Amino acid sequence: VQLVESGGGLVQAGESLRLSCAASGFTFDDYAIGWFRQAPGKEREGVSCIRNSDGSTYLADSVKGRFTISSDYAKNTVYLQMNSLKPEDTAVYYCAAYDGRRLSNDPMALYEYDYWGQGTQVTVSS
Repeated sequence: VQLVESGGGLVQAGESLRLSCAASGFTFDDYAIGWFRQAPGKEREGVSCIRNSDGSTYLADSVKGRFTISSDYAKNTVYLQMNSLKPEDTAVYYCAAYDGRRLSNDPMALYEYDYWGQGTQVTVSS
């Protein structure tokens, strides 16, 4: 199983970035893919999740209206489109995966996820 994030960078407040998570080694359509972030000195938190089996999506309240998650089933890739970025969005962003065929209590909880990528840095300057 491999998850590879890309698309991070340095932007100014109000600008946009699109993160990609390329997945391999498992049946993409069966899995849920989540995006998490961790800012310096803070705990890792859930940002968004998509359950590929039925397309259900989840967004943290802090990013609703600004971020969108989507899957490209042909490319086995999940995207996180981030618009209207704020300095408080600065963090290392990780994608993660779990088998979506099992019942989950909270698709945005870290403990649900079995596989993790290495992360990509997003820095938003004011």
